[in-house]
Amino acid sequence: MNDKKVRKERPKSRYEQDLLFYKFAISSLPVGILSVDSDLKITGFNPWAERITGYAEHEVLGRYCGDVLHGGMCDMHCPLRTVLRREKPMVGIETTIQKREGVFIPVRMSTAGLFDQRERLIGGIESFQDISHLKNLERERNNIISMIAHDMKSPIISIHGFAHRLLTRANADKQKQYLEIIEKESTRLEALINEFLELSRLQAGKLTLNLSSTSLDKELYELFDLYQHRASEKGLRLELRSDEPLPIIEADSHRLRRALSNLLDNAIKFSQSGGTITLLTREREGEVVVEIRDQGVGIDSEDIYHVFDAFHRGKEPGTQEQGFGLGLAGVKAIIEGHGGRVQVRSEPGKGSTFFVFLPKTPSHSDTGIHEETLGGGEPGPDAFL
Repeated sequence: MNDKKVRKERPKSRYEQDLLFYKFAISSLPVGILSVDSDLKITGFNPWAERITGYAEHEVLGRYCGDVLHGGMCDMHCPLRTVLRREKPMVGIETTIQKREGVFIPVRMSTAGLFDQRERLIGGIESFQDISHLKNLERERNNIISMIAHDMKSPIISIHGFAHRLLTRANADKQKQYLEIIEKESTRLEALINEFLELSRLQAGKLTLNLSSTSLDKELYELFDLYQHRASEKGLRLELRSDEPLPIIEADSHRLRRALSNLLDNAIKFSQSGGTITLLTREREGEVVVEIRDQGVGIDSEDIYHVFDAFHRGKEPGTQEQGFGLGLAGVKAIIEGHGGRVQVRSEPGKGSTFFVFLPKTPSHSDTGIHEETLGGGEPGPDAFL
């Protein structure tokens, strides 16, 4: 029989238990947290900080905080220095930090002093959250305000001006002309408001799509006939390539046609005379693919990742046209409402291709935005499968 004495573990003190709990809590918090000593050298780096920055804890321990995060306020108004100097007990700011791969991201940061049991300042602690998504929403909100102010101002001024002329000095001949202009501008304003409201409902998932058996071939042939004349008026050639009949799909034909019409409108708007716009269709496992390819000015690299954002107004290179307001965001919402997706490939000066993927069988999908955009060069693997 083994008579070795069993070594009992010393019970942990209340302070040690509290310390373990706090270490566990800090490791579990879904925000980046780092601690520094009085020299601003990192002493702690939780898993969420690793996730946000791309650095592992062992890579940053003992390094100066500013050498790791490269914060936007490190040089002039370092929040950690502020609390270590006891100028403020806590500092909350919005700034930027640099990830390991060199990308700067916006963060919301809170900094406070770190004290021992005797209330002596021994360092600082900093929490930070990636707020890139919030900044994108803020940018969209600002674009909404700008769009509404710009696009609605013009028809309202026209309506007001011609109504004033009617009331003051218009003769009988001019009255009919002015009334026609008022009707045209008020119709334009109403269409803009309706488009805005419909997009809002689509993105909120509150607009019900009226799905029914739909012949995609029929819809595309009718659009082809309709847009041939529009294209020829601008000196463009419109082609439709379909190797085999497409299957009947479940779709809201009215809104699906509206989405495809918007893509054709953009292709014509941003193409130069003499170019070709091509509609291509094909069938693949589980879905139907519609491509709308143009030889236009293409989309600038700064805009390619935002073309489906609501109210993003990008200017195409080499043209004065403004685009990507409500239209492409509405296209995305409609296609995703059908359980499909939309992608884009573009290169400035060489044209753009929009890919619409629609399921062969009904797919109940929310209309939240999960955009897939592809920059210049080769499209992603989905594009040619």
